[in-house]
Amino acid sequence: MSLTSLPLSSNFPSSYSFTSPIFSGNPYLILPSVKDSKLPHQISKKKSTSLHIVCLRGSFITTNETAAAQTAPSLTLGRHSFPPGFTFGAASSAYQIEGAWNEGGRGPSIWDTFCHEHPEKIADRSNANVAVDSYHRYEEDVKLLKDMNVDAYRFSISWSRILPTGSLKGGVNQDGLNYYNDLINELLANGITPYATLFHWDVPQGLEDKYNGFLDKRIVNDFKGYCEVCFHEFGDRVKYWITLNEPWSFVSLGYGLGTHAPGRCSPSFGCSVGNSAIEPYIAGHNLILAHANAYRLYKEKYQKTQGGQIGITVNSLWYVPYDQTHENKEAANRLMDFMLGWYMDPLVRGDYPFNMKALVRERLPAFSKEESEMITKSFDFIGINYYSAMYGRSQTFSIETVPYLSIFDAWAEQLTSKDNVNIGPSNGSWLYIYPKGLKELLLFMKKRYGNPPVYITENGYSYVDKHDMSMEEAISDEIRRSYHALHLAQVRDAIADGADVKGYFAWSLTDNFEWEHGFTERFGLAYIDYNTLERTPKDSAKWFSKILEK
Repeated sequence: MSLTSLPLSSNFPSSYSFTSPIFSGNPYLILPSVKDSKLPHQISKKKSTSLHIVCLRGSFITTNETAAAQTAPSLTLGRHSFPPGFTFGAASSAYQIEGAWNEGGRGPSIWDTFCHEHPEKIADRSNANVAVDSYHRYEEDVKLLKDMNVDAYRFSISWSRILPTGSLKGGVNQDGLNYYNDLINELLANGITPYATLFHWDVPQGLEDKYNGFLDKRIVNDFKGYCEVCFHEFGDRVKYWITLNEPWSFVSLGYGLGTHAPGRCSPSFGCSVGNSAIEPYIAGHNLILAHANAYRLYKEKYQKTQGGQIGITVNSLWYVPYDQTHENKEAANRLMDFMLGWYMDPLVRGDYPFNMKALVRERLPAFSKEESEMITKSFDFIGINYYSAMYGRSQTFSIETVPYLSIFDAWAEQLTSKDNVNIGPSNGSWLYIYPKGLKELLLFMKKRYGNPPVYITENGYSYVDKHDMSMEEAISDEIRRSYHALHLAQVRDAIADGADVKGYFAWSLTDNFEWEHGFTERFGLAYIDYNTLERTPKDSAKWFSKILEK
């Protein structure tokens, strides 16, 4: 997950050159405390371990990334504080960790091409040819999971490792099937439940070459064919399927700004091919149809015999109105429509939000009656990826001030500070810590979308790597530990208020290739020495291990 490439305001230079800003601002914030209310399921005869959720006395000190946060115990939580069967896990994705990009019969993906042909768009000009070599070291990664006492592992399957050309006509790669069978079996042998994501942004390059990938409706059938192979080969053991990861990020950064693969955007934003006004909506439309087709296939052909569930993962910031004026409340609502509602409204109601249809007009594709019926209620659960929050302030954009771009169509500014005070402590990059936003987002899902079953499929904190950072410094990650603790407290509060939250997955299991950031940001619970690829659990991993003891 990354939002670094997202412009934060309308006040950008006439050249429209969007580079990753380094934010400073006020480094101090008192993070919100959590409720002391009891949950009805807190009394349990099972052994449980306490989790100390902390209030910050002062705050995170973000001007010095190595400074420890001053903390004091405020509330005790543990497994017993969540409903029976609540799932704790860690997450990753294929391109970010596997490596072996041209081994075992794997075909290239658009991210291979993007990194190889446009190294200047990656912060350290790196690529994931090797990544953290999980393809060869998956047993080590499963051991990390087991040692952390987590219940589940969310990983993604590389489409082009299963179908090297992207379609069934190009043949199924047995080596790819063998790799994922081995991974799944290793997880189960260690008591860890697999949650498999079918698409995490790595479109096979063969389909991009053939018909421009998700810009062409033909990809819906090719994706369905790929999913059928996965359901057939792995569905006897995989009981939780996620069709897509963060379609908003994929289309906004890959087709709007061109900072992600396939690197398409309008020439005004520095791309040689693409149209930022239209292509994100076309690709997003086809992603929704691809998801719904895969969902219907599983429901009609596999679910009864395999007994699994299938959903989708969407992402959203939480948008706080800049002030309590009607204009800025509506601006925050529009921003939610253009991020979360873009995908949730079709999946719940069969059509795009009113604000999108009103503001985008002819640029937004329409669903046929049959398509609308197919996409409606096409999920057993919803995955939510949450990291940060921003202020929303009303702003009218016009063609005179900025070329059409999907992320500006909400007619609202996205701001990280108000009155020169940041919305939350920053990691020095794009992530501002605002735990309350996760609870607000979950309650928004409850109120607006009928309280669907939800998994937090990603939530995490990155340290911006420094060349002189020692392994000891990187492993001592008190801020990350506090980040997870505070967000878990907000999940617990949301559940107390009636949100149907089923689980929480920390991003990420290991340090890895973080898309346009390359290896310059570390989200991992386990430290990776990029010279030796040795794995070392960080303090946050040891903390999870302790609080998740059964």
